Amino acid sequence: MGLDLRIFDDGKLDEAFIGWLLDHQAKENIRRFGRLWEYYSNPMTETAGEGDCESARGYRQAQEMGLPARITGAIPCGSFEQIGLRRSPQIQRKEVVIENDIAWRVNAMVDFLFGKGVRMVSQSPEPSKRRIIERILTAVISSNGGVGFFQELAALGSVYGFVDCVIRPGEEWRTQNRPSITDPRRNDSEVVEAAVRQASEITLELIEAPRALPVLDENDYRKIRYFVQHFRQPQNAVASGGGWLSRLIGGAAGDRRRAVVITEILGPMAWQRYEDDELVAEGDNPLGAVPVVHIQNLAQPYRYEGLSDVEPLIGLQDELNTRLSDRASRITFQSFKMYLVKGLDGAYERPVAPGRMWCTDNADAKIETFGGDDGSPSEEQHIEQIREAMDKISGVTPVVAGLLKNKIGNLTSGVALKMTYMGMLAKTLRKQRTYGEGICTILRMALELLDRYGIFRTAAEDRQVEIVFPNPLPEDAMERLQEAKTKLELGIDSQTVLKELGY
Repeated sequence: MGLDLRIFDDGKLDEAFIGWLLDHQAKENIRRFGRLWEYYSNPMTETAGEGDCESARGYRQAQEMGLPARITGAIPCGSFEQIGLRRSPQIQRKEVVIENDIAWRVNAMVDFLFGKGVRMVSQSPEPSKRRIIERILTAVISSNGGVGFFQELAALGSVYGFVDCVIRPGEEWRTQNRPSITDPRRNDSEVVEAAVRQASEITLELIEAPRALPVLDENDYRKIRYFVQHFRQPQNAVASGGGWLSRLIGGAAGDRRRAVVITEILGPMAWQRYEDDELVAEGDNPLGAVPVVHIQNLAQPYRYEGLSDVEPLIGLQDELNTRLSDRASRITFQSFKMYLVKGLDGAYERPVAPGRMWCTDNADAKIETFGGDDGSPSEEQHIEQIREAMDKISGVTPVVAGLLKNKIGNLTSGVALKMTYMGMLAKTLRKQRTYGEGICTILRMALELLDRYGIFRTAAEDRQVEIVFPNPLPEDAMERLQEAKTKLELGIDSQTVLKELGY
């Protein structure tokens, strides 16, 4: 791939290294991170040619890649871009049971973190400016999905271990000559409304891990020198078909959606965009910094990637699916009673039914019953231990999802409720630190972007933002009000008390 990197004016930006990222690292990312996403979403793929197998259901699920061939009747092959399973003629497919114990845990963690949303509180030293900044920040988030943006942020980070967010100015901003709406001749209300309107044009683009190819500082893995993303983008067009031979083999011509390969390079001073190896756009970056915010799901020392919530559960998920499939296969063979008939002529023509009488002159004739599921306590215990191990690793227990198996005490007490959710609350608190700081950086960068384009002037101290997370546990409103009243009587600042109440 030929790259023209002259606009970056950086002798340390190696074209050969960028090419290596696109040719090799991108494929490794697709393989590794694609596997994590497949285990989380567990999509189904329709299958054909398995009609001769009694256990075939017309589809396969992604997590079948982790099952042994003795169960699936197929040998895993290919990559996780699409499920690759090669049929083994010597092995017949058994009963396959997939119970996705990863997805509900990840979704529960996302709900605990952002289920109630967050509050963005400006730390500007000017009280009048705080309200305006908070309106602007609300407009930025609302135009990018609102609470859904935060939930997508947490879901991607939880699955991949990290998530990157690109902050882009409005499309019209680049074509205009830095329009300043802070005209002193206009009244304050017009300035504020114009700033809110322009702020809603800012795009916050979440980059999934398979696309991300950061160029990091060699001496500090936490600093991004350049950010490259590489992916295939479907187009609203159909690829041109071939001749009569392609129509004969693959159906009607032009039945495939067109896609282009996008490569984007973002630097502190400039940016470029390539489509199918051709440079289609480039420009300067007035921000003076790489417009990308990197957020780790859980901090991992000396690594750009954070800790994924999915990766440590994959082995146990495979073991759980294997044992559930073994149990289903055993039940299939043993749940129905079978009969061995001796000394009765034409027994195969006589159905077994209640009230049926069989007669014979053979004194040695008899009917023996065998089969039936007698149960396997060790099997059930092993499956339960696997689930408990997943609870410990993830920190998410079935109680979080509202599943109560046994009596767990008096949950009307706030302390008892916190003890029950101890593991989940501890992990949520860690995530509030990483995601909260990341969101603050995103908002600061958005405010700086408005300042650089002359839309809404702010100083560095005006861009400080605090993210307030509500309590994820259910609360008694009267108890909270009584607690707030007690704090006010003790002399605690009223603004602090109101902030704790969510006002």
